[in-house]
Amino acid sequence: MENKTPQKSNNKLIYIISAVAVALIALVLFMYLSNRKEYKAVVEEMTEEKLLLTEEFQTLALDYDSLQSNNDTLNLLLEQEREKISHLIEEIKTIKATNASKIREYKKELTSLRSVMKSFVVQIDSLNQRNQELSEENIQYRKQVTKIQDSFKELEKQKEKLAEKVEIASQLETYNYEVEGLNSKDRETKKARNVSKIRVCFTIQKNITAPIGEKTVYMRIMRPDEALLVRSLDDKFKYEGEEINFSARRVIEYGGEELDICIFYNADEGELLPGNYTADLFADGYHIGTTQFELK
Repeated sequence: MENKTPQKSNNKLIYIISAVAVALIALVLFMYLSNRKEYKAVVEEMTEEKLLLTEEFQTLALDYDSLQSNNDTLNLLLEQEREKISHLIEEIKTIKATNASKIREYKKELTSLRSVMKSFVVQIDSLNQRNQELSEENIQYRKQVTKIQDSFKELEKQKEKLAEKVEIASQLETYNYEVEGLNSKDRETKKARNVSKIRVCFTIQKNITAPIGEKTVYMRIMRPDEALLVRSLDDKFKYEGEEINFSARRVIEYGGEELDICIFYNADEGELLPGNYTADLFADGYHIGTTQFELK
């Protein structure tokens, strides 16, 4: 009977120890599972935070892409910031969500980049405003230039018109024509076969605007068959930019007053035909008169 008591005591002790051990194991297991659940929740939260941070960087990258400037230096800085953001996005993708220190660093970098972007926005707005002002100034300047050019063109037109009027006014004019055919004895004749000399007389009108001094008056006589009477093919003068032949010429001294002159053309035997002739006069590069006569 005495031997059974210690045995029962040992069993009771073992039971107690086992119960305590089970309780401890259960407690440890409970704490492990509880901590694991909390850890998992923390990891999920940090993973979500990492994803949000990545999205914020991507949104910032889009914001930078939307910034446009006409300034080359500013565009270069913007491009550098875009590349920097792109590299940071790739870096964030490679770090663990549980790397809290790195996450904090990237958050600070994100804040800094946003601040820099605000600075760029201010600069671009300022440049755009200045460009708008310059554009408006340029429009006004071009309007003024156009107005000045139009005024200048108008003045040039008036000047040209005035010059044309002066030029027209300065041209010599002729009237009072007398044309006679002369034979070899300088007697008048109307028969073409007897004419050896054609005398064309006329009056140059008074013109105070015409240049005074020595002038050469050229005469061109056209036969009835429209052939030009010429003494030599080398006898030419300039008219309207071309060298044309003349039949006869005379050098005069013109002083602005009326002047009566005659020009003679010496015809070869058989050169003249019966019919209507036309005599045109030129001086100072202008056509100053015309007359017609008939030989029989």
